Amino acid sequence: MVNKTKSLLKFSGVYPILYMPFNEKYDIDYEDLRKLAEFVIASGADGLGIAMGSEIFKMSESERDLVLKTVVDQVNGRVQVVMHTGAQGTDLALNYSLRAKELGANALMITPPTVLPVPNDIIVKHYMVISEKVKMPIFIQDIWTSPIPPAVMIEIVRSTEYAKYTKAETPPTTMRTTELKKLGGDEVIVFGGAWGTNFIAELNRGSVGTMPGCAVPEFYVKAWEYWKLGRPDDARDHMDKISPLLSLLTRSLDVSFHLDKEILKRRGVISSINVRMPTSKPDAITYRELDKLMEYLGI
Repeated sequence: MVNKTKSLLKFSGVYPILYMPFNEKYDIDYEDLRKLAEFVIASGADGLGIAMGSEIFKMSESERDLVLKTVVDQVNGRVQVVMHTGAQGTDLALNYSLRAKELGANALMITPPTVLPVPNDIIVKHYMVISEKVKMPIFIQDIWTSPIPPAVMIEIVRSTEYAKYTKAETPPTTMRTTELKKLGGDEVIVFGGAWGTNFIAELNRGSVGTMPGCAVPEFYVKAWEYWKLGRPDDARDHMDKISPLLSLLTRSLDVSFHLDKEILKRRGVISSINVRMPTSKPDAITYRELDKLMEYLGI
C-alpha cells in the first residue's frame, strides 16, 4: 500500500471546467480562451480545468497542447490548472499525461479506458503505471460514461502515490461521495462534478470541492466561502438560487455545451457559441427558459 495523502492535500474549492470557445470556422479562439480563463480567475475560483466540458475529445493533439499552453500562460501561477489526460490506451494516456506535466499543468484528471472492458485489477494497473511514471497529482474521474466502482477507486488510491483525488460524477453523486469516504476515509480526497448540482450535499458527506461548468462560477465561489466560514445554511441558500438554471443545464452534456456558451457570450466573455460536431442544438423553448432564468439571476 502506498499512502502519502498528506503530502497531496493541496487541492480544494471551486475548479470550473472551461467551455471551449470556437470561432466561425470552428477553430479554437485562443484570445477568447484567455478571456475565459481570466473570467474564471476573477470570480475567485481556486483553479480551473480543461476536460470533457471543454470538448477535449473533439481536439487534435496539437490543439490540446496549445490550449494547455495558452491557459497556463494566462493563469501564470495564480490558480491551479487541471488537465484531462484520459485515453483508451495506457500508453496514450501516459503520453498525454507526460505532455501535460511538461506544459505546466498542476494536476491530471483521468477517466478509465472503457471501449474494451477489462478486469478491475487492470484498471488499477492503468493508474499505477501513470502515477509511477508521471509523478504528479491525479484525479480519478468516475463519470456516468466511464464509471469506476468506489471499491476500485479506493484500491487505486491505496496502490498509487499520486492518484489520491477522485471526481465523483456517477449519479447519485451524494451516495458516491458517502461510499468513497466510508471505504477510504482520509486516504481519499473527493471532489464533486456534474455541474455542481449537489455541491453542498457532497460537502456534507466529506468532499472538499467541486468542478462545475464555468458560466456562473461566482455562485459556487460564494457558496464555498460561506461553507469555509461555518455557515452551511447560507451556502445551501446561495446554491439554491441557481438550482433552476442547473436543472436546465444538466439535461445533457451536449445541451450544456450550447447553453453555457450562450450564457458566457451574453455576459461578454466569449464572442461565439459554436459547438463542434457532432452536436444537436437545443430547441427554441429551451432558450426562452434560459432567458427567464438569466433575468431572474440578474446575469
